Amino acid sequence: MAEIADVVVVGMGPGGEDAAEHLAEAGLDVVGIESTLVGGECPYWGCVPSKMMIRAANLLAEARRIPGVAGSSTVNPDWAPVARRIRDEATDDWNDQVAVERFENKGGRFVRGHGRLVGPHEVEVGDRRFEARRAVVIATGTQSWTPPIPGLADVPYWTNREAIEASEPPGSLAVIGGGAIAVELGQVFARFGVTVTIVEVANRLLPAEEPEAGELLETVLRDEGVRVITGAQVDKVRHDGSLFELDLRGERPITTERLLVAAGRRADLSAIGVEAVGLDPNARYLATDDRLRVAPGIWAVGDVTGFGAFTHVAMYQARIAVADILGQDTERADYEAIPRVTFTDPEIGSVGLSEEAARSRGLSVRVGRSEIATSARGWIHKVGNTGLIKLVEDADRGVLVGALSAGPMGGEVLGLLALAVHANIPVATLRTMIYAYPTFHRTIESALANLEHAG
Repeated sequence: MAEIADVVVVGMGPGGEDAAEHLAEAGLDVVGIESTLVGGECPYWGCVPSKMMIRAANLLAEARRIPGVAGSSTVNPDWAPVARRIRDEATDDWNDQVAVERFENKGGRFVRGHGRLVGPHEVEVGDRRFEARRAVVIATGTQSWTPPIPGLADVPYWTNREAIEASEPPGSLAVIGGGAIAVELGQVFARFGVTVTIVEVANRLLPAEEPEAGELLETVLRDEGVRVITGAQVDKVRHDGSLFELDLRGERPITTERLLVAAGRRADLSAIGVEAVGLDPNARYLATDDRLRVAPGIWAVGDVTGFGAFTHVAMYQARIAVADILGQDTERADYEAIPRVTFTDPEIGSVGLSEEAARSRGLSVRVGRSEIATSARGWIHKVGNTGLIKLVEDADRGVLVGALSAGPMGGEVLGLLALAVHANIPVATLRTMIYAYPTFHRTIESALANLEHAG
């Protein structure tokens, strides 16, 4: 016999957990289901511990920049405090008891296990079945994708999880993939003395971003001793019990101690039984409307919806779904100004449309650029050629539709640009602002001036 609840939330990652807690606080009887850890990828294997690693690696890099500016330095990398901090401060040694108790203290009922839809309002977890009177929320996220490379599925490669859990760095590391996870972790390990090779099938790193971003980052990584191979085809992967060997088309084989696969993430809809509610189990993601509805009585939030693997998007969606479930008149989901940051050094922040995407929509595009090095703060900071602002304007409307902020604190500088894109602030208004001197933000002012001359 099915157990009755008002709401059943399948997947308690950032979006699912947020939705479940707010619905429970509203007085609903909420069942939250999670097969791994409450909080999902972000606090245990993603956002938080990876940024702790990045913070440590950036400190090493800053110390190495002391000569010529503030004296001399000798840097001796030590992975032990990094691993210890991740276990003690970020992940609580991969224990979610605190998160579970927080949800239960709000009145929720927690169930550990794999949830699967078995009917329009029913979810099965092992030998238990739950019926939702009001709503089912799907927030099952995505999993690391294994490319169909011969031999890869048979070898003990790392995903981001094993990389985060590493108690010590390997002597050498090959990375398959050139997206955010690949370049962030690749740079971290390189700064701790690991010999790193990044292999990307596209013709540049960060292929989803502006070309300038990938070109800039490739130059930086090469200068730090990372081998970057783009436009690469991996024909086969082998492991002899101690070392990996990658056969690359047109290149010499790569031999490495560890292999990290960071080639993207995919949702597995068949694993959660979406066919039981008339949805396609072979689809890449769940299609939602602007209130996050996917079918009558069913909502979806987070990575499973396909709007980027971002915690901030998942929680944004959760807010809208919760309001809709509670019958409140609320905002509609709008993804035109999603901010995203790759936390390399320099940081790569982007919002809205790239130049190419804007042109493909038929917009009348004007582009403005300015190099961070030309600003007073860039000169003071000695950034070299490691940063730029790029603005993409819809000239017919006179507003920004996209922007790139690459450089020191690029993700923080992005805030102003994200606001401009989100609120459709006229470029003419942005030009009347006073930009504090000397800040990295002043490069935006220069890029705005350059829009006047762009074609």
